[in-house]
Amino acid sequence: MFAYALRSLVLGLLVLVAVAFIAFSMFRFVGDPVSNMVGQEATLQDREELAERLGLNDPWPLQFARFMGNAARGEFGVSYRQGRKVSDLIQERLPATVELAVLSAIFSTVFGVMLGIYAAIHRTGFVSNTIMTLSLVGVSLPTFLIGIGLIYVFAVELRMLPSFGRGDVIKIGWWSTGLLTESGLKSLVMPVLTLGFFQLTLIMRLVRSEMLEAMRTDYVRFARARGISERSIQMRHALRNTLVPVVTIAGLQLGSVIAFAIVTETVFQWPGLGSLFVNAVQFADVPVMAAYLMFVASVFVIVSLVVDLLYFVIDPRLRSQSRLGKAH
Repeated sequence: MFAYALRSLVLGLLVLVAVAFIAFSMFRFVGDPVSNMVGQEATLQDREELAERLGLNDPWPLQFARFMGNAARGEFGVSYRQGRKVSDLIQERLPATVELAVLSAIFSTVFGVMLGIYAAIHRTGFVSNTIMTLSLVGVSLPTFLIGIGLIYVFAVELRMLPSFGRGDVIKIGWWSTGLLTESGLKSLVMPVLTLGFFQLTLIMRLVRSEMLEAMRTDYVRFARARGISERSIQMRHALRNTLVPVVTIAGLQLGSVIAFAIVTETVFQWPGLGSLFVNAVQFADVPVMAAYLMFVASVFVIVSLVVDLLYFVIDPRLRSQSRLGKAH
């Protein structure tokens, strides 16, 4: 297991280097950051001095090496737009995105598994058919349209929830949270539903299909022949064998939630990393854009590593294969 984890970690580091290389290469052609930072009255000498101070006149390999060296220490340079350290900007915006992403992942996973189990057990019932019909809507509708629809219903018509912003937050050290205030909790409802609804439908449909497939296997028929109760068969046998693909999808969806939070944060004006990235694109703020993609790639790598390790806990076949490999 240790060798497997080490191999996954090395591959993850190679992925991070590749993402950093691609991001830094692409963002060089996004725009001219010097033009966005200086005024119209700036002379050519002023532009040259600013470019020299930012290191933009250095050869590209040297710029990339400098970026990777700083990234290894948790530093991503200085924002071309705000003139502040990128790590400070990320630290300010990180709590909002993490709260939104984690709550969306919990919402989509819990309700996706529950509804998927129900739809598999009662696959011919009216409620089950209604759930599956609604899941098609969730898969088909774009995220921004779901968000706009929620704003119209709950903010415009019912006036129950705020339509934008994060509400009041409380500082706990450097971390800011809206979970401890009423306005913060209300502000989270619609963004969490918007971001988690698409993932919920995917997990629900996956759980249903895997449960139905497991219920048709020979070991389930054998369990019924032994007189084991149907509930025990469903929960202890069929459901357990659906956990491996569900863990895979749920884990990767956490990375997707953070990556796709850009749309949700834009719709609800959520002060997270997604909105920071959108503003960085508009001003050709290369350090911020590269740091954001590095962050998203790091989340995917960490989640993939955790999911791989969970396989050994969930699937006994992998543990037996590992022991056989050691024996040989």
